[in-house]
Amino acid sequence: MFCVSIALEKDGQIITGVIYNPVSDELFVAGKGEGAFLDGCRISVSGTTQISESLLATGFPYDIRRDPNNNINYFSGMALKAQAIRRAGSAALDLAYTAAGRFDGFWELKLHPWDTAAGWLLVSEAGGVVTDISGGDYHIDSPSILASNRAIHDDMIRILDGIDPADRRLS
Repeated sequence: MFCVSIALEKDGQIITGVIYNPVSDELFVAGKGEGAFLDGCRISVSGTTQISESLLATGFPYDIRRDPNNNINYFSGMALKAQAIRRAGSAALDLAYTAAGRFDGFWELKLHPWDTAAGWLLVSEAGGVVTDISGGDYHIDSPSILASNRAIHDDMIRILDGIDPADRRLS
């Protein structure tokens, strides 16, 4: 999975986000205060209310073999609570799919602004919520991201908070 992801930041706020998936020819667009759209049609996050019924997405950092803070433990813990987890390989598309209700939630570590800025706005404008994985305010330089449909967000935070990210037994 790959895409083009472009965001416009003005005065410290992301005001426009665009994600284009050339494989499926889908264009996701969001404007601050204007909503989120897929190919011109308004989109919204899913209505799933139970973490046990949720389809989640995540990814893994490039240094997965060298750094124990590699998302393996979070993945393992979340896999026991969610319906299923997908790892497609594009954080920007994972965020766009969360905005469109295809995924109920997404989390990942060690991303960059170009991975998350447009998707952050898409999820927010589609009615979802974006924080860091501990539930703190998200900004484009945050070391982690957690995005969801709002209904399962607190459950995701509780699950991730209860996991030691560096527990070497699972790494």
